[in-house]
Amino acid sequence: MFGNMMGKLQEAQQKMEEVKDKLDKITVAGEAQGVKVFLNGNKVLTKIDIPQMILDDADKEQVEDLLILAFNKALENADNVAQAEGASAMKGMLPNIPGL
Repeated sequence: MFGNMMGKLQEAQQKMEEVKDKLDKITVAGEAQGVKVFLNGNKVLTKIDIPQMILDDADKEQVEDLLILAFNKALENADNVAQAEGASAMKGMLPNIPGL
């Protein structure tokens, strides 16, 4: 019984490492009025794109606000991707327990 459970735990750990590696290769973005922030699926910031027009026309506070909005949208997208990838990897790993 415990040997089977340990095997399942090791298998789950391996699957989660595979998901983490896959998420490193996925790029998500968030945008606010042309300002774009890019993260990988593990929520690591990889790129920021601020159009010159915004830098020319906006003040420092406006640019900061747009960066925050874009970053938060990118984080939300990264969360969605990570949840989907994790659920896909773990599908069939857990026993079907009624009521859960």
